[in-house]
Amino acid sequence: MFIDTHMHEMTYSKDSFLTLREIVELGREKGLGGICITDHDSMGLREYAREYSAEVDFPIFTGIEYYSLEGDIVAFGIGEYPKERIPAQEFIDMVKAQGGVCFAAHPFRNNNRGLEEHLLKVKGLDGIEVLNGSTSREACGRAALYADRLDLVTLGSSDCHVPEKVGVCATYFPEEVKTEEELLRAFRKGGLKPAYYHNGRYHIVGLERGLVPQYYTR
Repeated sequence: MFIDTHMHEMTYSKDSFLTLREIVELGREKGLGGICITDHDSMGLREYAREYSAEVDFPIFTGIEYYSLEGDIVAFGIGEYPKERIPAQEFIDMVKAQGGVCFAAHPFRNNNRGLEEHLLKVKGLDGIEVLNGSTSREACGRAALYADRLDLVTLGSSDCHVPEKVGVCATYFPEEVKTEEELLRAFRKGGLKPAYYHNGRYHIVGLERGLVPQYYTR
């Protein structure tokens, strides 16, 4: 199945123009099997997302895109998170202490929000986002090289804030994922692969030699 693992809803991500209903409808149209709401430094949508997921019978997972002192990290499976910026390693340790998983978001995007070379210093990341729908192909390619070097799970995400970006990239999960526990288990088991949406369906990307699809522009 395909899940978009990094998405922003307008209630708690003030730079988003998307409601949860719109995200679900557009995601279903593209063939997503689930979505992840990862708002900026907030998990405020969690309860509503859980209720709406049951109402529409569609998996919705709530994580967080946390802006550490070194860059953005997406995390799932946590109940508490810092209300102020702390070092990336401290945040990763906090996630692990709660039994969660985390990945580096757009580590080489040119906006000073990625971990960049800090990828080589921090310990405990479960994966790296190597396809991001709002990041250049060059930056994604560099992230793929680091994922291979560090032997971390590779993910694809839209990082959507507007309707046209919903589901443009996603992550392939080899098994069905319906609950948060299944999501966490899938991260730990591995086998996840980045994918992009083109001509009405998702295409899984092979990352041999750090390659990303040539179609990818921005």
